[in-house]
Amino acid sequence: MERNSPMPETGKLTDKERAPQGEDVGVVNEEATSPSDSSQEAFEAATYETLDERVRLALHAAGEKKAHDLVVLDLRAVASFTDFFLIASGTNVRQVQAIADEVVEQLRNQLSVRPARMEGYGSAEWILLDYGDIIFHVFEEKSRRFYDLERLWRDAARVALPPEVAGGEGFLRTER
Repeated sequence: MERNSPMPETGKLTDKERAPQGEDVGVVNEEATSPSDSSQEAFEAATYETLDERVRLALHAAGEKKAHDLVVLDLRAVASFTDFFLIASGTNVRQVQAIADEVVEQLRNQLSVRPARMEGYGSAEWILLDYGDIIFHVFEEKSRRFYDLERLWRDAARVALPPEVAGGEGFLRTER
């Protein structure tokens, strides 16, 4: 290792190096920091029937615009920034925009809920609708294969959706 390298020779940080400047590091009680149950067991497994009304309405709205390969990932046990990822595909840019428009419109009209943020609408390869505890991803098929959020978040529980909700035949159903 170089002399100016911030890392110690062992490649591991000591407790003092991990602590912010000026803070004293004491002995950590391992029982207090390790959960008694696995984080997966801390949350009850979500089912379609137990999903929030916003999630069910968003899935229905996407289905109305012929979204396919709908997936709901329950991230509560693996992430702190959101509870659910909803993922849907459209066959082209216009359909991706139409799906996102319908989801936004239905949630606004029926539940008076607006997304805190919408990203990617212009290019419409991947539109992200951020509702805080729910994030809806609408992909064009090629972009969905490329980013493969289901693989990236494979530790998240996948909520089983009824066939009429999950969407019709799409690339995910025919390739697997």
